[in-house]
Amino acid sequence: MTTQVRKIAFIGAGNMTQSIVGGMVSSGYPNDKIYVSNPSVGKLEKMANSLHVHTSQDNAEVANAADVIVLAVKPQLMADVCAALTEQVSNLSDKLIVTIAAGIRIEKYRQYLGESIRMIRVMPNTPSLVGKGMSGLVADDRVSDDDKNYITEAFDGVGATLWVANEDELDILGAVAGSGPAYFFEFMASLQKAAVELGFDRDKARKMVQQTALGAAEMAIASELELEELRKQVTSKGGSTAKGIEQYQAHDIDKISDAAVKAAVKRNQEMAKLF
Repeated sequence: MTTQVRKIAFIGAGNMTQSIVGGMVSSGYPNDKIYVSNPSVGKLEKMANSLHVHTSQDNAEVANAADVIVLAVKPQLMADVCAALTEQVSNLSDKLIVTIAAGIRIEKYRQYLGESIRMIRVMPNTPSLVGKGMSGLVADDRVSDDDKNYITEAFDGVGATLWVANEDELDILGAVAGSGPAYFFEFMASLQKAAVELGFDRDKARKMVQQTALGAAEMAIASELELEELRKQVTSKGGSTAKGIEQYQAHDIDKISDAAVKAAVKRNQEMAKLF
């Protein structure tokens, strides 16, 4: 259970909210301190029945009840949601505001919600849905250490957390951790296709690839060695693995990854300007 217990409201009941709240409850957070709002009833009923949290279709109702407000709506809806909150919630400056929406910078939230807010941006990735996420966090200078510790513990319930120094670094984290699952899926799919091309059926090829990916990740987590050193340890000189690695190196896998991450960072920066 978290060392701090505050009343926390989630505005938006999508998959990420369901995962975060589920992680909090499973770690012992009191469900009577959690509030969730959403326009449609279906997701609210699911959360009320499975997690026994407070639910409402009224954003202002849950926001007024809480000490912490988590904005978990799509970026294109954020301006309207925030405008309604400023009209209906009188003490926003007393509450910690957290957002998991991509692209919108803290400066813009100050325009939406007022200059006096204290705010944390969190960028969780999709493996958070299975409790294996990597969440990047950045705060403005009005956020206390207690605030940071509280939100860290909340998001540790769906994986690991990493605080960064500024929003530019959050763009980079998003390009690696946020987009990274897609990169790994692309690579895994390519290995599956190679196995199928050589005679395996798709199910057997997928099982082989996904278990190998899981095992490699677990080995990396368990080891203090650099990733390059781990690669060398499973690459016997002159062996079959070495021959395979030669092909990746010949096609400059480092250059491909560098280009992919830089392209994603650039797009994150472009998206920030849209809002």
